[in-house]
Amino acid sequence: MNKSIIALLCISLPILLFGQKRTTAIDQSRTLVQKTSKENLFPGVAVTVAQKGKVIWSEGFGHANISANEPVNPSKSLFRIGSISKPMTAAALIKLVEADKIDLDAPIQTYVPSFPEKKYPISLRQLAGHLAGIRHYRGLEFMSQKKYETVGEGLDIFKDDPLINEPGTQYSYSSYGWNLISAAIENAAEEDFLTFMQSAVFDPLKLSNTFPDHADRAQENRVAFYLINNKEIQEAPYVDNSYKWAGGGFLSTSEDLIRFAHGHIYGDYLEKGSLELLVTSQKTKAGKSINYGLGWRSGEDKKGRRWFGHSGGSVGGTSFLLIFPEEELVVITLVNLSSARLNNLPFRIAEQFLSNP
Repeated sequence: MNKSIIALLCISLPILLFGQKRTTAIDQSRTLVQKTSKENLFPGVAVTVAQKGKVIWSEGFGHANISANEPVNPSKSLFRIGSISKPMTAAALIKLVEADKIDLDAPIQTYVPSFPEKKYPISLRQLAGHLAGIRHYRGLEFMSQKKYETVGEGLDIFKDDPLINEPGTQYSYSSYGWNLISAAIENAAEEDFLTFMQSAVFDPLKLSNTFPDHADRAQENRVAFYLINNKEIQEAPYVDNSYKWAGGGFLSTSEDLIRFAHGHIYGDYLEKGSLELLVTSQKTKAGKSINYGLGWRSGEDKKGRRWFGHSGGSVGGTSFLLIFPEEELVVITLVNLSSARLNNLPFRIAEQFLSNP
């Protein structure tokens, strides 16, 4: 056989096989999304997958707005991302740590003097790892319709309540702990919290479609929000998330969240060591790992591959940000439905691409 033909085959066959494997992974993932959506009545879904720093699949399914017959667009459709807001706020926190404006282990009153002292001191490190003993939602607080004009007003919800446990002894998830973190960020940065988020996180990472969810304002491309009632899709009730910007109040697109993830695992946005500080699990005083760092959850999948990320649940929104750092794989799934049953969908999508690298 002609040597030039052999050389051409040596080059082209791996490329063809790579393309076939990628196509297989996308096709299988698309089938997973469609099946999960149908079984669990998802109104709309945005999925974006990136590998080795490049978006290799980005697709919208179903409706961003059913009544308007508006399709989901992963580059434009703004979903409530819920607690993925925490890693975003953690980025602002770590920038202040890098600038020596925040000591993670100082008492919280160092940065929020107005916060009442409790039986035990509380640090920002503990707050960011849900180890501070601050309570979570009570009653109908998750359904709040009240407009909160400032971060400080949001502290009034819980600031006078006792701690639910001694800080450092128990992992207890608390979005309100992030209210306190945002107040510390605001005072340390000497800037309004949302303004600082824009200048320290959204702008540097080119998140042009990430915003605070001002429910009382019109917002172009914001999806409609839904819930399931008696096995029917219905519009979710009006809520105002201004009481918890830092822990669950942002809107974003699946493609913006890819940029957010890439800003952490590539480039020079973070100083050396900052990413590991964010994602490395903290431990209780007894030495038990909690699989949560500073605003980031972490773990290993069934095959022992390390991952970190965060899920999110909002009124009318369910989200997941998943990163496999060694494999350089990022998976984003956003659904405009309360308590959507993802059934491990992000991990099942990831497995398609990890099995067909």
